[in-house]
Amino acid sequence: MIPEALLQRISQLADEKHATHPRALDLAAVSSFADYFFICTAESTRQAQAIADHITETIKKETGRRPLGQEGYQAGEWILVDLDEVIVHIFTPQLREYYRIEALWEEAAEVELEIPHYQRGQSTQSPLSDAD
Repeated sequence: MIPEALLQRISQLADEKHATHPRALDLAAVSSFADYFFICTAESTRQAQAIADHITETIKKETGRRPLGQEGYQAGEWILVDLDEVIVHIFTPQLREYYRIEALWEEAAEVELEIPHYQRGQSTQSPLSDAD
């Protein structure tokens, strides 16, 4: 699966578990460790774990790809899933506000996500976008 297709699939899977405020950053011009970040918000630690599980299990089933690593799953406030070309960040609202990862990577271009659900009422902008 090419990296952008993987990114779009991850976005769809997060949407299926009701993740909010999705953003994707193109890291190709600013980093060598990954092509993209996918960032989203979960309203609870349990939801964050469900999103991470759904992404990792479905990607494994569809592509045979297993995460290179996963951090923060037990606490569930910031879960990082390393799928090589795409690194997934799932935050609770409080930690997303605190770490402001989009601001740290502001030089990375934003990638448009193809998710009809978000276009019907869920913003693709971070709750921090006005402050970025």
